[in-house]
Amino acid sequence: MTDLFHDIPGNPRPENATGGFFTTRDGKKIRYGLFAAVARPMKGTVVLLTGRNECIEKYFETIRNLADRGLGVATLDWRGQGDSDRLIRDRQRGYVRSFRDYTSDLEQFFEEIVLPDCRGPYYILAHSAGAVITLLAAPSMVNRVRRMVLIAPFLTLPDLPVSISTVRRVCSFLCLLGLGRLYAAWGPRPKQPAPFATNKVTSDPVRFERNTQIYKTYPRMALGGPTIRWLQAAAKASEAVSDPDFMARIQVPLLIVAAGADRVVSTKAVEAYARHLRLGSLLMIDGSRHEILQEADIYREQFLAAFDEFIPGTDDPTA
Repeated sequence: MTDLFHDIPGNPRPENATGGFFTTRDGKKIRYGLFAAVARPMKGTVVLLTGRNECIEKYFETIRNLADRGLGVATLDWRGQGDSDRLIRDRQRGYVRSFRDYTSDLEQFFEEIVLPDCRGPYYILAHSAGAVITLLAAPSMVNRVRRMVLIAPFLTLPDLPVSISTVRRVCSFLCLLGLGRLYAAWGPRPKQPAPFATNKVTSDPVRFERNTQIYKTYPRMALGGPTIRWLQAAAKASEAVSDPDFMARIQVPLLIVAAGADRVVSTKAVEAYARHLRLGSLLMIDGSRHEILQEADIYREQFLAAFDEFIPGTDDPTA
């Protein structure tokens, strides 16, 4: 267990950390972590689902916050990122064939790890691309998950001059030409980390530096930009979860949290999506950038207060 998680100064692993790897049905090794609650009473388990190019270590602080609330945490590195198996030879390229591969891994994670080994009831907390994966899996979660909190779901890009359907069509054409493994944006991860002043994801310099140091110390866990195939898969998933008939099948109560100063995903699209959900509500955190859980305390504490109101939920008078 010593080498399963990767500590750096200022970001040690939480207490009660266990985990391992499970093998997917198509033979990929997926790293997961389980973190027991440290407070009582125990209130269940949060399944924590990260965004693109994130890893378990980036959420050690959040895991502690949840454990201190009496909530255990189960989390994983998505296929193709973190310390899970890469899907193509170049480790830098963010690649997936389909977001359905992610939902299949999530389903297997529930069946083999979460349900047998973690205390219920179960909740989901998901960020960005992880939030879209959660939406895609939501119809099958109705008898498993009590509530879900989704942060800044990646439905489309801000100020995109074309529709996400156009993005999907262009990417599909390029994939047919055999170009799906080329970068869609950004290219390889730069050898020198980008300075704080240029980042779009957090206004907190301390948390930004911590997250930078994780990947600087353990570069094999980092990704460069997404490939054309990844972007095609993301666009397909966005279209699928935005279909009105699909949205009507989501029967798990949802809290969607949007970042008011998001420059990574479209906040307008997130707002519109939340308005059309039958069991969804929206919280806008004005001034926050995309990674709310990596943000300054003034924004992060607003999120945690809303989380405490919503989970375990008003149906539990002792919560």
